[in-house]
Amino acid sequence: MSPIHHTYDALVVGAGGAGLRAAIELAGKASVAVLTKVYPTRSHTGAAQGGIAATLANVEEDHWEWHVFDTVKGSDYLGDQDAIEVLCTEANETVYELERMGLPFTRTPEGRIDQRRFGGHMRNYGEGPVRRACYAADRTGHVILHTLHQRCVKLGVQFFNEFQVLDLLFHDGACCGAVAYELASGELHVFRARAVILATGGFGRMYRVTANAHTLTGDGDAIALRRGIPLQDMEFYQFHPTGIHRKGILLSEASRGEGAILRNNDGERFMERYAPTMKDLAPRDMVSRSIYQEIRAGRGIGGQDCVHLDFRHLGRDVIRKKLPDVNDFIQTYLAIDPAVDLVPIQPTAHYAMGGVPTTVDGQVRGDGKDAIVPGLYAAGECACVSVHGANRLGTNSLLEIVVFGRRAGRRALTDLQRAEWLPLPERPDGPAREQLERLLDSSGHELVAAIRQELQEAMTTWGGVLRTGEELQKCLDTVVGLKERYQKVRLEDRGKTYNTDLLEAVELGHLLDLAEATVFAALARTESRGAHYREDYPQRDDANWLKHSLVRQVDGRLELDYKPVVITRFQPQERKY
Repeated sequence: MSPIHHTYDALVVGAGGAGLRAAIELAGKASVAVLTKVYPTRSHTGAAQGGIAATLANVEEDHWEWHVFDTVKGSDYLGDQDAIEVLCTEANETVYELERMGLPFTRTPEGRIDQRRFGGHMRNYGEGPVRRACYAADRTGHVILHTLHQRCVKLGVQFFNEFQVLDLLFHDGACCGAVAYELASGELHVFRARAVILATGGFGRMYRVTANAHTLTGDGDAIALRRGIPLQDMEFYQFHPTGIHRKGILLSEASRGEGAILRNNDGERFMERYAPTMKDLAPRDMVSRSIYQEIRAGRGIGGQDCVHLDFRHLGRDVIRKKLPDVNDFIQTYLAIDPAVDLVPIQPTAHYAMGGVPTTVDGQVRGDGKDAIVPGLYAAGECACVSVHGANRLGTNSLLEIVVFGRRAGRRALTDLQRAEWLPLPERPDGPAREQLERLLDSSGHELVAAIRQELQEAMTTWGGVLRTGEELQKCLDTVVGLKERYQKVRLEDRGKTYNTDLLEAVELGHLLDLAEATVFAALARTESRGAHYREDYPQRDDANWLKHSLVRQVDGRLELDYKPVVITRFQPQERKY
């Protein structure tokens, strides 16, 4: 069957905060469509709870230079400092812009946007915690997502809901569109565009315990990798310290920002030993490692792989007013009351620091370095600017999606002024159609669910918070074996309408590619930095490893390259908190 064709000046793939913010910038000035695998307000931005960073100084003194320093230090000096400066200097304007759109921030008694403490954010270059996180109770991502979606609707942005992107289209090295699968009909759609913006989010579903939604399978990153675009810093995957035990559902860092305390089986506030100044509000990589070190030392709760988060001293009124969603999650999933009971938590896979390499304007770097891919842009978690380096500070992700979503949209709009309409490839839907037909026609015996479960177990066991070379090699061998088995998957559902078996098989292919890239880069990096902690190489090695990794897929095999980190203001120092 012939695909259904569409033509727009700009196509945004993904309807989270980055994609919607980019679409707003284009709306009314160019024809723009947003392609999304779920209804926009179900995008994963809505799960972000704690806040968005900005140095408004509404509660106490703060300066953007301090924010830059904290972000650089938090990144374990792997973040590009020119990009970090863009992030921090545009933060205030971005937050006030959201406020003018109608975002209902929590207010101080004087009516200003209220601010709370968050992990790794400090005053005066490291003296102590500072209140920098602007928030709306513990539903900040939710209200950002709805505010941006409402603005898109007002501006007449065209949405294609429940469309799964399968491929990117190119002509002479320039991007000229995308191919997507419509869940409701089973039809393939070809979108011709002069600008394509990837905003497809992360890929935490490659881990067993994760705070990510089921839809976060790294679609944009995997397609870019298959199309010859390298992925940057894939070895750095952040685990959030406080996921509900065994379920991974996130209990926001806002909990610790409001004063909740981590305790081991002895009732000890153990973070005082690991981070004497910031304690429970140290950066996430340090807190997650500390929790696992407590568990390994036999101080997990009842011998299990968890510790306690203690809310009891905050009081019921504070919990209900400032942490309503956290309170509901604890009561719903654990059937306990945080005002009275200790809450069992464990680190949960949360955020990909790596992704498609871009400029500060969202332009995709085709070689990971200097070569720009005309017509292709990326923003949000699927992109790597890199402002997070080896470890992201809490509240910087919501800031990143609006700052760089806006910049990607603006750059795409500027480029559209001179961009020509490029011809589509002959049979533009060919590779995507062949991919689907191979899955639907397969007579193999492997099950998608079984391969996915084994992938998640391997990544959690050998590619998680604590790593060794031996374990990473086991993980890599397992993933390669699973990729071979994936070629023999069998689908139970071979129909056209809402074939979720087919969709999950496509997503599994993406996860396998990204898991292989993650472990491949991690095995090569023989040091510990940020979220990448090698027990066999426990020290940071700036002499050999102060550089970004680039993983490229060539003829089905992975190759590694590197490029230098951009350092402007702050030279690498020891991280003390």
